[in-house]
Amino acid sequence: MRSQARRVGLAFVAASVAFAGAVYGVTRPAAADEAAPLSAAALVAGMGAGWNLGNQLEASNNGIPGETAWGNPVVTQNLINRVKASGFKTIRIPVSYLGKIGPGPDHTVDAAWLTRIGEVVDYAYGQGLYVVINMHGDGYKTVNGSWLICDAADQTTVRAKYQKVWQQVATKFRAYDERLILESMNENFDGQYGAPTQPCYSNINAYNQIFVDTVRRTGGNNASRWLLVPGWNTNIDYTAGNYGFVVPTDAYRSPTVPAGEQRLMISVHYYDPWDFTGQEDGVITQWGPQATDPAKTSAWGQEDHLDAQLKKTHDAFVTRGYPVFVGEYGSIDKTTYDAANNTYRADFARTLVATAKKYGAATAYWDNGWNGQHGFGLFDRSSATVTQQGIITAIISAAGGTQPTPTATTSPTRTASPTAAPGACRAVSAVSAWNTGLTNSITVTNTGSTAINGWALRFTLATGQTIVAGWSATYAPATGTVTATDAGYNGTLAPGASTTIGYQAGHTGNAAAPTAFALNGATCT
Repeated sequence: MRSQARRVGLAFVAASVAFAGAVYGVTRPAAADEAAPLSAAALVAGMGAGWNLGNQLEASNNGIPGETAWGNPVVTQNLINRVKASGFKTIRIPVSYLGKIGPGPDHTVDAAWLTRIGEVVDYAYGQGLYVVINMHGDGYKTVNGSWLICDAADQTTVRAKYQKVWQQVATKFRAYDERLILESMNENFDGQYGAPTQPCYSNINAYNQIFVDTVRRTGGNNASRWLLVPGWNTNIDYTAGNYGFVVPTDAYRSPTVPAGEQRLMISVHYYDPWDFTGQEDGVITQWGPQATDPAKTSAWGQEDHLDAQLKKTHDAFVTRGYPVFVGEYGSIDKTTYDAANNTYRADFARTLVATAKKYGAATAYWDNGWNGQHGFGLFDRSSATVTQQGIITAIISAAGGTQPTPTATTSPTRTASPTAAPGACRAVSAVSAWNTGLTNSITVTNTGSTAINGWALRFTLATGQTIVAGWSATYAPATGTVTATDAGYNGTLAPGASTTIGYQAGHTGNAAAPTAFALNGATCT
């Protein structure tokens, strides 16, 4: 994303909400395990609609990364829950390292920074989402402390530093399965908009090759996971056209990957036409088939241009087995100039996502956390609430997904009818834990001969656990002995029928499953 749209000042209205996002238990494989190969088609289908956690882990001040440096609040699990509940399946997490990198020859990355990156990754990965992490601001000439510069004089030092940093990052994440995707860099070029220059492009190609070789050699799941590489400034023309981009070789990938399949994907961004998507003069506020005022509509960059651009990526890469990821797209809020602007923003997002899907590409909307004039925000990050439901709906529907309706964690609003007899239920937990959090799915089965019409499941949490989010039931209280009351749609259980509910909880070192299950007062087996 261009720097002038990244460093927008941020203002948030703080609010407190209780939110229970849909979460899924995920068990991270052991470091020695190797992820099962995932085909290009399965990857793109699985990634679905994506969203960028922009202006957070790539933010920096005087060359030192910090997630609140550009005005956003600290990233929370509740925010990621809300993004997931809104229907997104992928979260791209831009990351800068900059002054967190130590001196050569080891170039050790600050341990606390790596830990925090891992925590934010786990917020999304732990809920079953695809996660993309990259090296972001280190290649921007406009960022203090940047060093991954393709026209720097000492390329030997640049490449050695790049290799060491990626070796450490890849090692940290090598046990994660194929839902984690590593991206070599972001919008790397010499800073001059226009045709690529040499030897800068050759150096970018060299960085990509170092990245692929380094990640593969760290072993574990890194030997077979999908790796994402960009061309010049992630520009479609300069990546898909005959301007010097070279897809890296992949000599060190796992032999478990079928010989006829790739494990590299191509990164591009899409912000055409810029006078609509990012220019802040307020002149061009409309786009697409519903535009009503030619004076407010750009003379280029409409649907035909978008289709042609994404077809280029399909013809150049997808046909060869390399899926494409439109890792950034979006348009700023210009409703202060045109009250109908959000309609055109939604049309732009819908068309981009639908066209990308047609041509075998996944997508991720650029959200910088800023809501209001010139902001890209879809969510209020302080309150973990939706601010642009129309744009989100357009994205999710175009990707072919659905938007689940989360159930808030509140006290039960009705009392279940105690129709179950003792011994007429079975409850099975499936706990997946990470760091100081866990998810638990509970499958409840009516083992009796009489239908249950309305239920309340009581269970006891392990000491030190507190429920922070839940789904398919309401939960109260959050600690100790908890009662989960049906959500209405799952309140009737015929004999032999089951329903699955679940929650996310924090813990203080005890991730044990709950005990003492009882359904409508009857002890469960």
